[in-house]
Formats: sequence, C-alpha cells, structure tokens
Amino acid sequence: MIAFTISSLASGAAVTLDMEIIARVIQGASGGALLPISQAILLESFPQSKRGEAMAVYALGVIVAPVVVPTLGGWITDNYSWRWIFYINLPVCLLAILLTRLLIVDPPYIQAEAPKSVDYIGFILMAVGLGALQVVLDRGERADWFSSGWVRLAVIASAACLLAFVIWELNSRAPIVDLRILANRNFAVGIVLATAYGITLYGALVMLPLFLQNLMGYTALGSGLAITPRGVGALVSVTLAGLLVRKIDGRIMIIAGFIILACGSFLLGEINLQISISSIIWPNVIMGLAIGMIFVPLTTIAMGTLPNEMIGTATGLYNLMRGMGGSIGIAVVTTLLARHAQLHQSMMASHLTPYDPAFREAFHRLTELFSTQCDPVTAMRKAFQSTYDILVGQSTLLAFVDNFRLLGFFSLIGVPLTLLFKSVAFKKTIRSSIAE
Repeated sequence: MIAFTISSLASGAAVTLDMEIIARVIQGASGGALLPISQAILLESFPQSKRGEAMAVYALGVIVAPVVVPTLGGWITDNYSWRWIFYINLPVCLLAILLTRLLIVDPPYIQAEAPKSVDYIGFILMAVGLGALQVVLDRGERADWFSSGWVRLAVIASAACLLAFVIWELNSRAPIVDLRILANRNFAVGIVLATAYGITLYGALVMLPLFLQNLMGYTALGSGLAITPRGVGALVSVTLAGLLVRKIDGRIMIIAGFIILACGSFLLGEINLQISISSIIWPNVIMGLAIGMIFVPLTTIAMGTLPNEMIGTATGLYNLMRGMGGSIGIAVVTTLLARHAQLHQSMMASHLTPYDPAFREAFHRLTELFSTQCDPVTAMRKAFQSTYDILVGQSTLLAFVDNFRLLGFFSLIGVPLTLLFKSVAFKKTIRSSIAE
C-alpha cells in the first residue's frame, strides 16, 4: 500500500513520459497483489457458511468501482486535469494503510510457519512468461499480430517460459505457485469460468466507450455516465447474491448470471447510429445484474472445497486468470473490430459504383446539395468524402454489432461448464458455529 501510494503520487506528478511509465509499472507491481491478498484475508477470516456474504462485500469494491470509475474519470478529465486521476488515490490509500496497520493480522498457521526460501527461478519464469504474453495482447493488434517479427519472438519466449514454469513448479519443494491446487475440480472449473467471465465483461466494457465516443460523438464524461448504470445493476445483484448464496444452489445462480449476461450482450448487438441513451442504459443494467449473480457464487464455490492453507495461492491464481481473461477479451475485440470493419467496408463498397442506381441517385443528390455552397468540382469532392464517411461509419457500426453478438454467444459457454462444479453446501455446521 505504501508503494502504491508513492507511485500514484509520482504518476500524477510525472513531467516526462518515461517517468510516467516507470511510476505506472511500480503502481501495477505494488497494486497487483492487493486484490488476491484482500480476498484471501476475507475467505480465511469467515467460516464457510458466511463466505458468500464476505464475497458480496468484496465484490462491491472489485466489480462496482471499475464500472463507476469511467464516469468519475471522465468528469475529472473534462473539468480538471488528468493528474487528479492519480491524486484522488492518496486519501483512500492513506486510510487503507492506517486500517491495515490497526486491523489486519496473520492467521495462526502463517504465524506458526517457518520462513521459506523464495523460489526465484519460478518467479523469473512466471514474470517473463506472463510479461511477454501481456505485451503481445496489448500491442499485438497494432503490429498486425504474427506478421510482426517481435510478436512471434515474444510468443515463443512466453510459451517457453510458461512451459518451463509449469515443469519447475510441479517439481519444486517450495514452489512460488503451487499448481497442484488445480487438481481440485471446483477450483479448476472456477478458473476457466473466471477467465471466460473476464473476457466477456472487459470486452464489452472496452467497446462501449469506443462506440459512444467515436461513432455517437459522446464526450468522455457522457460515455462514462452511459456505462454507470451497470454499476447500479451490479450493486443490486451483489447484495441479493450475498443474501441468497446460502439459500439457493450457487450453480443455478451462476447459470442464470451467464444467461443474463448473454441477453445484455445480444441487446447491445441491436445498436445503430440512431439509438437513444436508453438503448445503452438498459443493456448495461442487465449486464450489471449478471455480474453479481456470477461473481459471488463463482468465487465461493471455486474456493469452497479448499483448506485455508491453500486460499492464498488460490486467490492469486483466480485473480490472475480473471485479469488475463480481461486482457484476452480486450485484445480479441479490438482486433475483430478492426478486421470486421475492413471486411464490411469491402463488402459495402462493392455497391458504391456508377452502375448501382441507388448510389447514383444518392450521389447526385449530395452533389446538388453541396453545389449550393461551392463550385461543381468542390461539390463533387465533398459528395465523395461524405459518401466515404458514411461508409466508414456504417462498416464500423456493423463491426461493433458483430463483437457484441459474439460476446453474447461466448457467455453461453459458461452454462454447460457450470454443471461441472461439485455442489458446495453453505449451511451452518457445528464447526462453523463454533468458529463464529
């Protein structure tokens, strides 16, 4: 938390791009562990019968905050300076440091544990493998993926390091990540579903601001306000999920969540350039309702059959794969957006010829319209430019529609996968009652 606070201050005060990048790297390195550690603390602190409620409270920060932040960030950017996006962290960070110092204690099994040697080889293999993969996912689309030499080298390096990491960790006496935890069926299925969930959630979250700002002309604040209702839906569903997780089979809630998520994606697949704001708000509310229905029971069931000693490793892997799912989703949707826009533009342009009666009539009307403002040659050029702008806008719109529908179909994959979970009972037991 101290490193995160200092790096946030440095990010806001950066005067060069290099300083900003270095500060952001430190911020990511220090902040990356906060989510899995906080999740592990909650899961270890509560008896199994109350872990659902604990995850509901945890979800309020993890899920609702990223949905609300675009609106806050847009407002800050439009009215103040981008630097305040980082400075706003400072009072929250200082409060968190104080509360951590006063309230957080290690569980007994960690206090009694002898110091372990650090698995430096495993750490280096994991850092290089995941780092190279993240760079490929973030920058691969700009370099046209495997047509670029550095992308091919980065993929080979990532695959080699991650394979060596798996082999090393399975044979290490003190692994930095105990991969044997994947032998637990519920956790293994939960990892897959968390990745799929991350792909759909972050893919849609990235596309909506692009659509609203690039095609609909929304400001940063306006696009953030249009997405904020997702946080309202998430707040409602997270609260309900925390209350229902001990009364309803969690698998039913997860299946319902993925179906609702698919419905929200399919509704966004009906967008066009004449829609009102309500056509964005209601699908976002629906997708927000799906978030709590999935997140709370999914986390609880995935960790429900693990001993406390493995919770720390489990939360780290779980959050890693959810984050990687988000990176994969963002890379996939941005790539498909560019490729599908080109494809639709190519198909639609084949109709823009002098031999097409509809095109001839529309182009003639545009030329006449511009002729009232300028000379005939300039009017014809403006008519061509206007036609091309319409072509680009419509082809990009169809690419957005394709992506939203694809995410809808992908969400439905979570339905059969959920049936692979073993049932986890959350009713009170004598042991949990004593613990309470």
